[in-house]
Amino acid sequence: MLGYGYETLCEELHRLGKIYPFLQVGVMGESVMGKSIPALRIGQGARELHIQAAIHANEWITTPLIMQFVEDLACSYARGTAWHGSNVRRLLSEYSLWVVPMVNPDGVELVLQGVEEHPHREQLLEWNGGSLDFSGWKANIRGVDLNDQFPAYWEEEAARRVQLGPGPRDYGGEAPLTEPEAAAMVRFTEIHPFEIVVALHTQGREIYWNYRGYEPPESEMYAERLSLAGNYQAVKLSDSDAGYKDWFIQQFRKPGFTVEVGCGENPLPVESFASLYAELVPILLTAMDLQVVNQ
Repeated sequence: MLGYGYETLCEELHRLGKIYPFLQVGVMGESVMGKSIPALRIGQGARELHIQAAIHANEWITTPLIMQFVEDLACSYARGTAWHGSNVRRLLSEYSLWVVPMVNPDGVELVLQGVEEHPHREQLLEWNGGSLDFSGWKANIRGVDLNDQFPAYWEEEAARRVQLGPGPRDYGGEAPLTEPEAAAMVRFTEIHPFEIVVALHTQGREIYWNYRGYEPPESEMYAERLSLAGNYQAVKLSDSDAGYKDWFIQQFRKPGFTVEVGCGENPLPVESFASLYAELVPILLTAMDLQVVNQ
């Protein structure tokens, strides 16, 4: 796996859909460049959960991580076997898991392929300081950091950031939800009664669980369970706004978590995939089996 891009994701979704017809694959929106942003559902339960990945371009390894999780979950469900001690058929009879495996497909493709034949080559090079190395690019193709785009004290986050225009990272746009990828995530979330959301990022081996006191009382306890499952640290954040998790907690007063997978420098090396996956699986299975208090 030299790099897991958009075409690979689409191929994998097609393959898994043929093997496991109970997987529901659809589209939740479009990117700036018109790429369909896939969403998939596994499970038939009335209680809905959400996991998203690759909202930051150079954190693309979160996409194959969540896709491997879905495949292993589907395999266990089809066989009727337990997985890491979890009764998967019971979980998926109670819950429906909605996954958006690549929120930022244009950005991921830029990180993996560069600008050699890119239609926006000159503009992207200018925003990247003239460098052909896009490995540090977190933003979408318009140079907007999608995880600074959500209407949760957006103005305070914009004032805190030193990036005043499009670039590889930390520019939240001219206003909240100017970017189609972020706007699609909001629409997708508003039509589903998610009890919990998990946003996968890299790196730090940390789990962020709070937002300005809007989180429900049980969130800290849930975060401790997740941290024990993966040997990650549960962290109470401050001075951070406008992220997807932040908006979800503020808007719905339900538990939301950002999971920072692995340690090192982004993008994390492909060689670390097996160890990252071993850490992540128990965290996600635990998230799927939290006894969520109905709001």
